[in-house]
Amino acid sequence: MSVANRTTVGATPSFRSLANRSGGSQGRIAIGDVLAITVFEAQSGGLFIPSDSSSRSGNFVQVPNQQVDASGMVSVPYAGSIRVAGRTADQVGKEIAQLLAKRAIEPQVIVTQVERHGNDISILGDVNLATRFSLDPGGMRLLGAIARAGGPRSPAYETLITVQRGGRTEQALMTNLVKNPSQNIQLAAGDAVYLSREPKIFMTLGATLPPGSVGGINNRRFPFDNDNMTLAEAIAKSGGLDDARADPTAVFVYRMESRRTLSEMGVDTTRYASDLVPTIYTVNLAQADGLFLSSSFFMRNKDIIYVSTSQSTEVNKFFGMVRSTTAPFYDVSVGAATIR
Repeated sequence: MSVANRTTVGATPSFRSLANRSGGSQGRIAIGDVLAITVFEAQSGGLFIPSDSSSRSGNFVQVPNQQVDASGMVSVPYAGSIRVAGRTADQVGKEIAQLLAKRAIEPQVIVTQVERHGNDISILGDVNLATRFSLDPGGMRLLGAIARAGGPRSPAYETLITVQRGGRTEQALMTNLVKNPSQNIQLAAGDAVYLSREPKIFMTLGATLPPGSVGGINNRRFPFDNDNMTLAEAIAKSGGLDDARADPTAVFVYRMESRRTLSEMGVDTTRYASDLVPTIYTVNLAQADGLFLSSSFFMRNKDIIYVSTSQSTEVNKFFGMVRSTTAPFYDVSVGAATIR
């Protein structure tokens, strides 16, 4: 298949379902949070403010801080046990005020989340400072959380981000978050974010320069320099074609391509059962069109570039073999003639 059929950027890991979901319950009280409850009364002589209030300042009383128990409840004097988990502080304050209205004088209640433990998220892996912290009431997006962990230690095009949420795992490249704002997802309580370095590589085989001749690299396995490396860039990085041996009309790229991609290009994939199909792309670098196409054909991780050997090289190999086998006979005949 010619590379002209495939010149778009290759698919990269990206968040799918998480990109379409909200971050969840930012700002809501969760099990394990510590709450401060303050009750105000309009005047003294009520439930909480004594008639002789000269000995105290203010018209409010502070209820001792409480941690939300495993059932999501807290206890408030004269109001009883109140379910608070999953609700906002304002909602809880209004309910407490309603429950105290028959005993207190025009009560108003302020509920504050002193400590947040149920909204924690974890950032770990290939970051400069692995950390665990609580989400802000207004929520937090993925890039903001990574920045709070000191940022990634590896280049963006080599950084793979894994997000675990509610038993579900999805992955995306760091470069996707920068280029596509929808991939900068809103985090939810309990999320675990793991960054890993996943360098992409390609290999060159056939009539290319021998290992060790390109920058001292003694192999045919090369890392990507950027997220969207083209075939032309890959060939250049590997040292280019061997002028003495290569056939520029027969350069191939071996790749496991998705059935969906091949179907979009009009290829019949019905005989293949798996989602990935072994595919070979060809390009003729002896023509100008091929050179331009190689600059718009994007490489994928673990692609293999194979450069065929030219026919003239094979002919020279043949004559070399012939010469190596006939030389002894020629020498013998010369020796025999000399003896005579």
